[in-house]
Amino acid sequence: MLPECDGVPMQRKSFTLQEIARALDARVEGDGTLTISRAAEPAEADADSLALAMDPKYADALRSSGAQAAILWDGADWQGMGLKAAIIVPRARYAMSGLTRLMDPGPEIAPGIHPMTDIHPEAQIGEGARIGPFVSIGRGAVIGPNARIASHVSIAEEVILGPDALLMQGVRLGARVRIGARFIAQPGVVIGGDGFSFVTPEKSGVEEVRESLGAREAARSQRWTRIHSLGAVQIGDDVEIGANSTIDRGTIRDTVVGDGTKIDNLVQIGHNSRIGVNCLLCGLVGIAGSARIGNRVVLGGQVGVSDNIFIGDDVIAGGATKIFTNAPAGRVLLGSPAVKMETQVEINKAVRRLPRLFAQVAELQKAVSKRADGDGSGPGAGE
Repeated sequence: MLPECDGVPMQRKSFTLQEIARALDARVEGDGTLTISRAAEPAEADADSLALAMDPKYADALRSSGAQAAILWDGADWQGMGLKAAIIVPRARYAMSGLTRLMDPGPEIAPGIHPMTDIHPEAQIGEGARIGPFVSIGRGAVIGPNARIASHVSIAEEVILGPDALLMQGVRLGARVRIGARFIAQPGVVIGGDGFSFVTPEKSGVEEVRESLGAREAARSQRWTRIHSLGAVQIGDDVEIGANSTIDRGTIRDTVVGDGTKIDNLVQIGHNSRIGVNCLLCGLVGIAGSARIGNRVVLGGQVGVSDNIFIGDDVIAGGATKIFTNAPAGRVLLGSPAVKMETQVEINKAVRRLPRLFAQVAELQKAVSKRADGDGSGPGAGE
Protein backbone atom coordinates (compact mmCIF):
# COMPACT_ATOMS: atom_id res chain seq x y z
CA MET A 1 0.00 0.00 0.00
CA LEU A 2 1.25 3.49 -0.78
CA PRO A 3 1.91 5.99 2.00
CA GLU A 4 -0.86 8.36 2.99
CA CYS A 5 -0.76 11.68 1.18
CA ASP A 6 1.03 14.56 2.87
CA GLY A 7 -0.21 17.52 0.81
CA VAL A 8 2.64 19.63 -0.50
CA PRO A 9 1.72 23.00 -2.06
CA MET A 10 2.94 23.43 -5.60
CA GLN A 11 5.06 26.48 -6.38
CA ARG A 12 5.20 28.21 -9.75
CA LYS A 13 8.55 27.43 -11.34
CA SER A 14 10.88 29.81 -13.09
CA PHE A 15 12.79 29.01 -16.27
CA THR A 16 15.75 30.51 -18.07
CA LEU A 17 15.36 31.27 -21.77
CA GLN A 18 17.99 28.61 -22.48
CA GLU A 19 15.88 25.97 -20.72
CA ILE A 20 12.81 26.99 -22.68
CA ALA A 21 14.69 27.02 -25.99
CA ARG A 22 16.01 23.50 -25.38
CA ALA A 23 12.47 22.28 -24.66
CA LEU A 24 11.25 23.84 -27.91
CA ASP A 25 14.29 22.87 -30.00
CA ALA A 26 14.59 26.58 -30.80
CA ARG A 27 17.40 29.12 -30.61
CA VAL A 28 18.03 32.00 -28.21
CA GLU A 29 19.28 35.39 -29.32
CA GLY A 30 20.55 37.75 -26.63
CA ASP A 31 20.78 36.96 -22.91
CA GLY A 32 19.78 33.31 -22.49
CA THR A 33 20.20 33.48 -18.70
CA LEU A 34 17.16 35.72 -18.28
CA THR A 35 14.58 34.07 -16.00
CA ILE A 36 10.82 34.17 -16.52
CA SER A 37 7.99 32.66 -14.50
CA ARG A 38 4.99 32.88 -16.80
CA ALA A 39 3.85 33.29 -20.38
CA ALA A 40 1.74 36.28 -21.42
CA GLU A 41 0.20 37.97 -24.41
CA PRO A 42 2.33 40.91 -25.62
CA ALA A 43 0.07 43.67 -24.31
CA GLU A 44 0.01 42.14 -20.81
CA ALA A 45 3.65 41.08 -20.52
CA ASP A 46 5.92 42.38 -17.75
CA ALA A 47 9.55 41.82 -16.79
CA ASP A 48 8.80 38.32 -15.39
CA SER A 49 6.87 37.25 -18.50
CA LEU A 50 7.76 35.57 -21.73
CA ALA A 51 5.72 37.47 -24.33
CA LEU A 52 4.14 35.29 -27.01
CA ALA A 53 4.56 37.39 -30.14
CA MET A 54 5.04 34.89 -32.96
CA ASP A 55 3.57 37.17 -35.64
CA PRO A 56 4.63 40.65 -36.84
CA LYS A 57 1.17 42.01 -36.01
CA TYR A 58 2.14 41.87 -32.30
CA ALA A 59 5.23 44.08 -32.70
CA ASP A 60 3.59 47.35 -31.62
CA ALA A 61 2.03 45.81 -28.52
CA LEU A 62 5.38 44.28 -27.62
CA ARG A 63 7.21 47.60 -27.88
CA SER A 64 4.81 49.23 -25.43
CA SER A 65 4.90 46.36 -22.93
CA GLY A 66 7.25 45.76 -20.02
CA ALA A 67 8.58 42.48 -21.44
CA GLN A 68 12.30 41.77 -21.51
CA ALA A 69 11.99 38.58 -23.58
CA ALA A 70 9.64 37.12 -26.15
CA ILE A 71 9.07 34.22 -28.50
CA LEU A 72 9.33 35.72 -31.97
CA TRP A 73 9.13 34.84 -35.64
CA ASP A 74 12.29 34.17 -37.61
CA GLY A 75 13.94 37.40 -38.74
CA ALA A 76 12.31 39.63 -36.10
CA ASP A 77 14.25 42.71 -34.94
CA TRP A 78 14.07 41.90 -31.23
CA GLN A 79 16.57 44.60 -30.25
CA GLY A 80 14.52 47.20 -32.06
CA MET A 81 11.56 46.16 -29.92
CA GLY A 82 13.48 46.96 -26.75
CA LEU A 83 14.02 43.34 -25.67
CA LYS A 84 17.04 41.87 -23.93
CA ALA A 85 16.59 38.45 -25.55
CA ALA A 86 14.32 36.42 -27.81
CA ILE A 87 13.53 32.80 -28.62
CA ILE A 88 13.14 32.28 -32.37
CA VAL A 89 10.77 29.52 -33.51
CA PRO A 90 10.00 28.29 -37.04
CA ARG A 91 6.43 27.16 -36.35
CA ALA A 92 4.60 29.23 -33.78
CA ARG A 93 1.66 27.01 -32.94
CA TYR A 94 3.83 23.94 -32.54
CA ALA A 95 6.10 25.92 -30.22
CA MET A 96 3.04 26.64 -28.07
CA SER A 97 2.60 22.91 -27.45
CA GLY A 98 6.12 22.56 -26.08
CA LEU A 99 6.00 25.77 -24.05
CA THR A 100 2.69 24.98 -22.37
CA ARG A 101 3.83 21.42 -21.62
CA LEU A 102 6.95 22.78 -19.93
CA MET A 103 5.14 25.42 -17.87
CA ASP A 104 1.96 23.57 -16.90
CA PRO A 105 2.29 22.35 -13.28
CA GLY A 106 -0.69 20.05 -13.71
CA PRO A 107 -3.44 19.47 -11.15
CA GLU A 108 -2.51 19.58 -7.49
CA ILE A 109 -2.93 15.95 -6.44
CA ALA A 110 -0.80 15.11 -3.41
CA PRO A 111 1.47 12.04 -3.39
CA GLY A 112 0.11 8.79 -1.98
CA ILE A 113 -3.46 7.74 -1.22
CA HIS A 114 -5.82 10.08 0.58
CA PRO A 115 -7.38 8.51 3.70
CA MET A 116 -10.88 9.29 2.47
CA THR A 117 -10.85 6.73 -0.35
CA ASP A 118 -12.56 3.36 -0.83
CA ILE A 119 -10.23 0.85 -2.48
CA HIS A 120 -11.29 -2.80 -2.76
CA PRO A 121 -8.78 -5.22 -1.19
CA GLU A 122 -8.38 -7.00 -4.53
CA ALA A 123 -7.51 -3.83 -6.44
CA GLN A 124 -3.90 -3.25 -7.43
CA ILE A 125 -2.40 0.22 -7.12
CA GLY A 126 0.78 0.90 -9.10
CA GLU A 127 3.90 2.47 -7.67
CA GLY A 128 3.89 6.25 -7.54
CA ALA A 129 0.11 6.62 -7.91
CA ARG A 130 -1.53 9.73 -6.47
CA ILE A 131 -5.16 9.28 -5.41
CA GLY A 132 -7.30 12.11 -4.02
CA PRO A 133 -10.26 12.03 -1.63
CA PHE A 134 -13.65 10.38 -2.22
CA VAL A 135 -12.30 8.00 -4.86
CA SER A 136 -13.85 4.53 -5.23
CA ILE A 137 -11.86 1.71 -6.85
CA GLY A 138 -13.61 -1.63 -7.40
CA ARG A 139 -12.70 -5.28 -7.19
CA GLY A 140 -9.88 -6.45 -9.44
CA ALA A 141 -9.14 -2.99 -10.81
CA VAL A 142 -5.52 -2.39 -11.83
CA ILE A 143 -4.19 1.17 -11.56
CA GLY A 144 -0.93 1.68 -13.44
CA PRO A 145 2.24 3.28 -12.10
CA ASN A 146 2.28 7.06 -11.63
CA ALA A 147 -1.45 7.41 -12.22
CA ARG A 148 -2.98 10.63 -10.90
CA ILE A 149 -6.60 10.40 -9.78
CA ALA A 150 -8.41 13.51 -8.55
CA SER A 151 -11.34 13.59 -6.13
CA HIS A 152 -14.74 11.96 -6.64
CA VAL A 153 -13.57 9.51 -9.30
CA SER A 154 -15.34 6.15 -9.56
CA ILE A 155 -13.51 3.14 -11.04
CA ALA A 156 -15.60 -0.02 -11.32
CA GLU A 157 -14.59 -3.67 -11.11
CA GLU A 158 -11.85 -5.13 -13.33
CA VAL A 159 -10.91 -1.81 -14.91
CA ILE A 160 -7.36 -1.64 -16.25
CA LEU A 161 -5.87 1.86 -16.24
CA GLY A 162 -2.45 2.23 -17.87
CA PRO A 163 0.64 4.02 -16.55
CA ASP A 164 0.87 7.81 -16.23
CA ALA A 165 -2.90 8.28 -16.51
CA LEU A 166 -4.64 11.44 -15.31
CA LEU A 167 -8.28 11.29 -14.22
CA MET A 168 -9.75 14.64 -13.24
CA GLN A 169 -12.63 15.26 -10.84
CA GLY A 170 -15.79 13.23 -11.26
CA VAL A 171 -14.58 10.79 -13.93
CA ARG A 172 -16.51 7.50 -14.12
CA LEU A 173 -14.99 4.30 -15.52
CA GLY A 174 -17.46 1.43 -15.93
CA ALA A 175 -16.81 -2.27 -15.43
CA ARG A 176 -14.02 -3.96 -17.42
CA VAL A 177 -12.97 -0.80 -19.24
CA ARG A 178 -9.37 -1.11 -20.47
CA ILE A 179 -7.27 2.00 -21.01
CA GLY A 180 -3.69 2.38 -22.26
CA ALA A 181 -0.80 4.55 -21.20
CA ARG A 182 -0.77 8.34 -20.69
CA PHE A 183 -4.54 8.65 -20.75
CA ILE A 184 -6.14 11.99 -19.82
CA ALA A 185 -9.80 12.40 -18.85
CA GLN A 186 -11.15 15.85 -17.99
CA PRO A 187 -13.88 16.39 -15.34
CA GLY A 188 -17.13 14.52 -15.77
CA VAL A 189 -16.02 11.99 -18.39
CA VAL A 190 -18.07 8.79 -18.37
CA ILE A 191 -16.64 5.69 -20.05
CA GLY A 192 -18.45 2.38 -20.12
CA GLY A 193 -22.06 3.33 -19.49
CA ASP A 194 -24.76 1.15 -21.08
CA GLY A 195 -25.43 1.68 -24.78
CA PHE A 196 -28.69 3.27 -25.92
CA SER A 197 -30.17 0.11 -27.40
CA PHE A 198 -33.87 -0.78 -27.24
CA VAL A 199 -36.22 -3.02 -29.22
CA THR A 200 -39.97 -3.61 -29.55
CA PRO A 201 -41.74 -7.00 -29.69
CA GLU A 202 -43.11 -6.07 -33.13
CA LYS A 203 -41.49 -4.05 -35.92
CA SER A 204 -41.26 -0.47 -34.66
CA GLY A 205 -42.11 2.71 -36.49
CA VAL A 206 -38.40 3.51 -36.63
CA GLU A 207 -37.67 0.24 -38.44
CA GLU A 208 -40.50 0.87 -40.91
CA VAL A 209 -39.25 4.36 -41.71
CA ARG A 210 -35.67 3.15 -42.09
CA GLU A 211 -36.77 0.58 -44.67
CA SER A 212 -39.22 2.81 -46.55
CA LEU A 213 -37.45 6.16 -46.17
CA GLY A 214 -40.59 7.87 -44.96
CA ALA A 215 -43.69 5.74 -45.46
CA ARG A 216 -45.08 3.79 -42.51
CA GLU A 217 -48.17 1.99 -41.37
CA ALA A 218 -50.65 3.73 -39.09
CA ALA A 219 -49.14 4.72 -35.75
CA ARG A 220 -49.73 2.17 -33.03
CA SER A 221 -48.77 1.58 -29.43
CA GLN A 222 -45.27 0.21 -28.95
CA ARG A 223 -43.21 -0.71 -25.91
CA TRP A 224 -39.43 -0.40 -25.72
CA THR A 225 -37.39 -3.22 -24.15
CA ARG A 226 -33.73 -2.81 -23.19
CA ILE A 227 -30.94 -4.70 -24.95
CA HIS A 228 -28.33 -5.00 -22.21
CA SER A 229 -24.69 -4.11 -22.87
CA LEU A 230 -22.38 -7.09 -22.28
CA GLY A 231 -19.28 -5.59 -23.90
CA ALA A 232 -16.92 -2.97 -22.50
CA VAL A 233 -14.68 -0.17 -23.84
CA GLN A 234 -11.08 -0.40 -25.04
CA ILE A 235 -9.00 2.77 -25.26
CA GLY A 236 -5.46 2.89 -26.65
CA ASP A 237 -2.36 4.83 -25.62
CA ASP A 238 -2.10 8.64 -25.55
CA VAL A 239 -5.85 9.26 -25.74
CA GLU A 240 -7.34 12.43 -24.26
CA ILE A 241 -11.04 13.00 -23.54
CA GLY A 242 -12.65 16.38 -22.78
CA ALA A 243 -15.07 17.31 -20.02
CA ASN A 244 -18.48 15.62 -19.88
CA SER A 245 -17.89 13.37 -22.88
CA THR A 246 -19.26 9.83 -22.89
CA ILE A 247 -18.30 6.53 -24.49
CA ASP A 248 -20.86 3.73 -24.26
CA ARG A 249 -19.90 0.11 -23.73
CA GLY A 250 -20.53 -2.34 -26.56
CA THR A 251 -23.53 -4.64 -26.76
CA ILE A 252 -21.49 -7.81 -27.37
CA ARG A 253 -18.14 -6.60 -28.72
CA ASP A 254 -16.25 -3.71 -27.16
CA THR A 255 -16.41 -0.08 -28.21
CA VAL A 256 -12.87 0.87 -29.32
CA VAL A 257 -10.89 4.14 -29.42
CA GLY A 258 -7.48 3.95 -31.10
CA ASP A 259 -4.08 5.26 -30.03
CA GLY A 260 -3.50 9.00 -30.05
CA THR A 261 -7.11 10.03 -30.60
CA LYS A 262 -8.17 13.32 -28.98
CA ILE A 263 -11.80 13.89 -28.00
CA ASP A 264 -13.21 17.31 -27.07
CA ASN A 265 -15.91 18.26 -24.53
CA LEU A 266 -19.49 17.00 -24.78
CA VAL A 267 -18.80 14.29 -27.35
CA GLN A 268 -21.01 11.18 -27.46
CA ILE A 269 -19.66 7.89 -28.86
CA GLY A 270 -22.31 5.20 -29.17
CA HIS A 271 -22.09 1.50 -28.40
CA ASN A 272 -20.03 -0.81 -30.67
CA SER A 273 -18.40 2.13 -32.45
CA ARG A 274 -14.76 1.86 -33.51
CA ILE A 275 -12.62 4.99 -33.68
CA GLY A 276 -9.22 4.76 -35.42
CA VAL A 277 -5.82 6.13 -34.42
CA ASN A 278 -4.91 9.82 -34.20
CA CYS A 279 -8.44 11.07 -34.82
CA LEU A 280 -9.66 14.49 -33.67
CA LEU A 281 -13.29 14.75 -32.51
CA CYS A 282 -14.32 18.32 -31.68
CA GLY A 283 -17.00 19.52 -29.28
CA LEU A 284 -20.57 18.22 -29.53
CA VAL A 285 -19.71 15.50 -32.04
CA GLY A 286 -22.21 12.65 -31.89
CA ILE A 287 -21.34 9.20 -33.24
CA ALA A 288 -24.21 6.71 -33.33
CA GLY A 289 -23.88 3.05 -32.50
CA SER A 290 -21.79 0.65 -34.60
CA ALA A 291 -20.23 3.42 -36.71
CA ARG A 292 -16.66 2.80 -37.86
CA ILE A 293 -14.29 5.75 -38.05
CA GLY A 294 -10.96 5.33 -39.86
CA ASN A 295 -7.54 6.66 -38.92
CA ARG A 296 -6.63 10.37 -38.72
CA VAL A 297 -10.24 11.45 -39.19
CA VAL A 298 -11.11 15.00 -38.10
CA LEU A 299 -14.72 15.81 -37.21
CA GLY A 300 -15.46 19.49 -36.54
CA GLY A 301 -17.84 20.76 -33.88
CA GLN A 302 -21.41 19.40 -33.93
CA VAL A 303 -20.68 16.81 -36.61
CA GLY A 304 -23.15 13.92 -36.52
CA VAL A 305 -22.43 10.39 -37.76
CA SER A 306 -25.26 7.91 -38.42
CA ASP A 307 -25.19 4.39 -37.06
CA ASN A 308 -23.69 1.45 -38.94
CA ILE A 309 -21.76 3.53 -41.51
CA PHE A 310 -18.04 3.70 -42.31
CA ILE A 311 -15.87 6.81 -42.56
CA GLY A 312 -12.57 6.21 -44.34
CA ASP A 313 -9.08 7.24 -43.32
CA ASP A 314 -8.12 10.94 -43.41
CA VAL A 315 -11.65 12.26 -43.84
CA ILE A 316 -12.16 15.85 -42.63
CA ALA A 317 -15.69 17.06 -41.89
CA GLY A 318 -16.39 20.75 -41.24
CA GLY A 319 -18.51 21.99 -38.36
CA ALA A 320 -22.18 20.90 -38.18
CA THR A 321 -21.78 18.38 -41.01
CA LYS A 322 -24.22 15.47 -40.85
CA ILE A 323 -22.86 12.23 -42.31
CA PHE A 324 -25.64 9.78 -43.20
CA THR A 325 -23.81 7.46 -45.60
CA ASN A 326 -20.35 5.93 -45.99
CA ALA A 327 -17.56 8.43 -46.68
CA PRO A 328 -14.55 7.36 -48.80
CA ALA A 329 -11.00 7.86 -47.57
CA GLY A 330 -9.55 11.35 -47.92
CA ARG A 331 -12.88 13.09 -48.59
CA VAL A 332 -13.42 16.62 -47.25
CA LEU A 333 -17.06 17.05 -46.24
CA LEU A 334 -19.42 19.85 -45.32
CA GLY A 335 -23.15 20.36 -44.97
CA SER A 336 -26.29 18.42 -44.10
CA PRO A 337 -26.48 15.98 -45.72
CA ALA A 338 -22.71 15.81 -46.12
CA VAL A 339 -21.30 16.50 -49.59
CA LYS A 340 -17.84 17.45 -50.85
CA MET A 341 -16.81 20.73 -49.28
CA GLU A 342 -16.41 22.49 -52.62
CA THR A 343 -19.94 21.39 -53.58
CA GLN A 344 -21.38 22.73 -50.33
CA VAL A 345 -19.59 26.04 -50.86
CA GLU A 346 -21.29 26.37 -54.26
CA ILE A 347 -24.62 25.42 -52.68
CA ASN A 348 -24.17 28.13 -50.05
CA LYS A 349 -23.39 30.70 -52.74
CA ALA A 350 -26.49 29.67 -54.68
CA VAL A 351 -28.69 29.92 -51.58
CA ARG A 352 -27.46 33.46 -50.90
CA ARG A 353 -28.40 34.39 -54.48
CA LEU A 354 -31.98 33.07 -54.14
CA PRO A 355 -33.63 36.33 -52.94
CA ARG A 356 -32.14 38.22 -55.89
CA LEU A 357 -33.14 35.41 -58.25
CA PHE A 358 -36.72 35.45 -56.96
CA ALA A 359 -36.86 39.22 -57.44
CA GLN A 360 -35.59 38.84 -61.00
CA VAL A 361 -38.17 36.14 -61.74
CA ALA A 362 -40.93 38.36 -60.34
CA GLU A 363 -39.84 41.23 -62.63
CA LEU A 364 -39.81 38.88 -65.63
CA GLN A 365 -43.31 37.68 -64.76
CA LYS A 366 -44.54 41.26 -64.65
CA ALA A 367 -42.90 42.05 -67.98
CA VAL A 368 -44.40 38.95 -69.61
CA SER A 369 -47.86 39.75 -68.23
CA LYS A 370 -47.74 43.35 -69.51
CA ARG A 371 -46.61 42.20 -72.93
CA ALA A 372 -49.35 39.60 -73.09
CA ASP A 373 -51.97 42.17 -72.11
CA GLY A 374 -50.64 44.64 -74.68
CA ASP A 375 -50.93 42.28 -77.69
CA GLY A 376 -54.41 41.10 -76.74
CA SER A 377 -53.39 37.66 -75.67
CA GLY A 378 -53.92 38.22 -71.96
CA PRO A 379 -56.90 37.13 -69.87
CA GLY A 380 -60.24 38.02 -71.44
CA ALA A 381 -58.88 38.18 -74.99
CA GLY A 382 -61.49 37.21 -77.59
CA GLU A 383 -64.47 37.67 -75.26
